[in-house]
Amino acid sequence: MATTPEPTKADIRLVIAASALGTVFEWYDFFIWGTLTASGILQRSFFRPGDQSVATLLAWATFAVGFAFRPLGAMVFGYLGDKLGRKYTFLVTITLMGVATAGIGVAPTYTAIGWAAPALILLCRVAQGLALGGEYGGAAIYVAEHAPQGRAGLYTSFIQAGVVGGFILSLAVVLVTKASAGADAWATGWWRFPFLFSLLLLAVSLWMRLKLSESPVFRAMRAAGEAAVNPFRESFTWPGNVRRLLVALFGIAAGLTVIWYTALFSALTFLTGPMHMDERAAQLIVAAGALAGLVFYFLTGAWSDRVGRKRPIVIGYALTLVLLFPLFHLIGHAAGDGAGAPGQVPGAGAVALILFGILGLMALSGLSYGSVAALLAEMFPPRIRYSSLSIPYHFGTGYFGGFLPLISTAIVKGTHDPYAGLWYTEAVVAMALAVTWWGLAEPPAITAAP
Repeated sequence: MATTPEPTKADIRLVIAASALGTVFEWYDFFIWGTLTASGILQRSFFRPGDQSVATLLAWATFAVGFAFRPLGAMVFGYLGDKLGRKYTFLVTITLMGVATAGIGVAPTYTAIGWAAPALILLCRVAQGLALGGEYGGAAIYVAEHAPQGRAGLYTSFIQAGVVGGFILSLAVVLVTKASAGADAWATGWWRFPFLFSLLLLAVSLWMRLKLSESPVFRAMRAAGEAAVNPFRESFTWPGNVRRLLVALFGIAAGLTVIWYTALFSALTFLTGPMHMDERAAQLIVAAGALAGLVFYFLTGAWSDRVGRKRPIVIGYALTLVLLFPLFHLIGHAAGDGAGAPGQVPGAGAVALILFGILGLMALSGLSYGSVAALLAEMFPPRIRYSSLSIPYHFGTGYFGGFLPLISTAIVKGTHDPYAGLWYTEAVVAMALAVTWWGLAEPPAITAAP
């Protein structure tokens, strides 16, 4: 095996910064649809006027379509990442994401072109899903393959935090744009700015990522002529890999994603919907809780470097099963249990309790998600790592998580119980806990030699 120079500390800082910021920008692009769906503006713009409940379900279904195409993106870009390299593959994915997001920002409304409007949006969401299917795996692997021995959990936790960062950035851009433009201007066209803002984020991300070199693991593997011939096929024929794929899908990806979406998107729609809270107040509270909760991701990543990857995830799942309903009931009680008039703004004491509840949800998410990039990168052999990581991750997060807003909203509407949608999260986490407890073995640390 040919040797490759070890990355310097400056190299590693650039790797983490470029990968994490790229992840923030990529997920910003993907989440801005969900953020604006929660505000109601997209329903009024791209879907047939009439029943707002139907329009909301259609908007969340459109949100879910992007997730549905993530596995296909994982297959395509995972294959390219294992064949051509980590760096250039996620340069392509972030470009595709930025262009698709800007496309939503210039798409005509339903009033202008009728059903062609949601059809165009659907195509943009498909492109976003394909792009995201290749982005996460590339960023996670790239950082993990640069990390010093014993630090992969901490270093890759910045990638996990970047996903939350994308959600926070989407809220921040919406809030600043609305405050700057005013309500009338926002409703008549300024809601498009958050989508077009992605072009600036794309330019920054490309500038940073073009400075990067290929990962030392891939360079060593390519120099030795040991790259996979067909990484997609080998992912299913490599000894023991099918079991690892199933554990990664049903044990890791499925569990972490429903906790994540429940902690953030469900909390936001719960406050603005059944709890009748003022939209701006709810967005500020959730954004503040998410920002403060990022510390749990870093702590969990560092902790997993000492105790292993499995223990924090199992603990996070078990605590979720016990604490999910109490935390949401705490948030609901602080918000007045929906008894107030629409648009209510809670007092300081209520805000403190809601923030406490959201921090509790973020702690559960941090435990189950903070070390996952390192875990998944370590689970699979280097020659098929991009494909083998991306496929189960995006099947799990794309279907179990991506359809959570749609499923939980439908459950709530069917039962007229604002808490009933949480049973979907509980069921998936129970399955994930069983699979992880039974099937996950501690993976070996990544080295430069395949």
